[in-house]
Amino acid sequence: MKQGLQLRTSQNLALTPQLQQSIRLLQLSTLELNQELEIILQENPLLELVEGDEDSEASYAESSNTETSNDKASDNNASTKDTEVSEQESAAEAPIADDDFKQNDFDEDYEEYGSVSNWDEGRKQNNNNDDDDDSFTRQETAVENLRDHLLDQTKLLSLSERDQQLMLLLIDSINENGYLESSLEDIIESLPEELEIEFVELEIVLKHVQNLDPVGIGAINLQECILLQLNVLPDNIPDLVLAKTIVKEHLHVLANKDFNKLRKLTSCSEESLKSAQTLIQLQNPRPGAGFAQFSPNHFIQHEVTVKKTKGIWVATLNDGVMPKLRINQMYADILKRNRENSGHYLQSQMQEARWMIKNIQQRFSTILRVSQAIIDKQRNFFEQGEIAMRPLVLREIADQLELHESTISRVTTHKYMLTPRGVFELKYFFGSHVATESGGECSATAIRALIKQLVAEENTKKPYSDNQISEMLAKQGIVVARRTIAKYRESLHIPPANLRKSL
Repeated sequence: MKQGLQLRTSQNLALTPQLQQSIRLLQLSTLELNQELEIILQENPLLELVEGDEDSEASYAESSNTETSNDKASDNNASTKDTEVSEQESAAEAPIADDDFKQNDFDEDYEEYGSVSNWDEGRKQNNNNDDDDDSFTRQETAVENLRDHLLDQTKLLSLSERDQQLMLLLIDSINENGYLESSLEDIIESLPEELEIEFVELEIVLKHVQNLDPVGIGAINLQECILLQLNVLPDNIPDLVLAKTIVKEHLHVLANKDFNKLRKLTSCSEESLKSAQTLIQLQNPRPGAGFAQFSPNHFIQHEVTVKKTKGIWVATLNDGVMPKLRINQMYADILKRNRENSGHYLQSQMQEARWMIKNIQQRFSTILRVSQAIIDKQRNFFEQGEIAMRPLVLREIADQLELHESTISRVTTHKYMLTPRGVFELKYFFGSHVATESGGECSATAIRALIKQLVAEENTKKPYSDNQISEMLAKQGIVVARRTIAKYRESLHIPPANLRKSL
């Protein structure tokens, strides 16, 4: 086969390193962004995090902004275009050139990007008048877990050392809800035979465990847990005997809410059955849950706050989640004085620091733009609640802001908005729709809200079936199939009609 050379021109998608970083930062949540910044700050000495507000920083940024405002405008335009491109879905678009991020002289590096915290001075000045509610120090409190709580009580009991060790064994077998995870038979089989532990001996120790606080601890199943709690109640409580009988023999019938069958099995009146049911429902099915350990840092931090100002709903960024980054002035001065001898490493570190500050700025700017567009589309939700939510898809916001649909998807994932109606993920405001008889559309969120409202207002003795709910919505012009009603009801964690029935 004859070999030869052939010259061919083709168009390929080129993702520059700075664009890849911009895309990655955009899809990160606030927690993930902070973790990413910690790594970058450790690796790049030219980038530093500013703690709090510094007067010198503000004056420094103001003087630098006047010198490089033209360059910043061109850079921001290039960055806005870059963010719109996705890794895979935009392969047919024009390739991205490396010069989209301009290579400015190092004389301007640390001046132009002195601090990302001052990139929107007007917004920051307006926020200075707000109450300083966030300027508090988080106090770490020691929370006692379930195991320590049980062990402290065990030390007060007059037991032999052998029984103390067996109680410790059983306590270690109790899960976070307070139930014994393994049966006594399984526990004995797992122990060495030379200990010669008998079943009766372990059973007696379990009784000691079940007498500890909280009541119901150490139960094998839900039935035993409820019985342990009912057994410690005073005998003069009305219908206590009936409640114990139901739990011992007919708990599954009560769970299915087959009250007619339950009355026949127990030969009781409707009033007595209702009293016994109330007594059972007052018991705690998870006695150990109150001691569950939660991380103090496990919370949702919102990026955007929504307020109504002069009749208009406006989105503002949450300063508390915006990292305040700037170029380290000392290193930048050294680099400027010794530009020729500084070496390629420091120059690349300076460029990476510039990219990071620019991409952080672009990230929050895009989040704010998308959030405001969502608010404008869903204004009725903020006025009337979820029952007024309109259908919305990512494409609508993408077309309005002239961004790629994949960019909107990244912005709305794991980003949260604080509103007068609560904290919502930006994804919450998007959803499918159902056609109405008038030719309009009704969002799935609004239908869920209507289902929730109908169930809340129903007669609990005769709850609505899925067919009845479908017919009631049809009278309002919303045609929804029974299967769709069942799907929405299950997503709201609303049980079917037979389990919603009460006496």
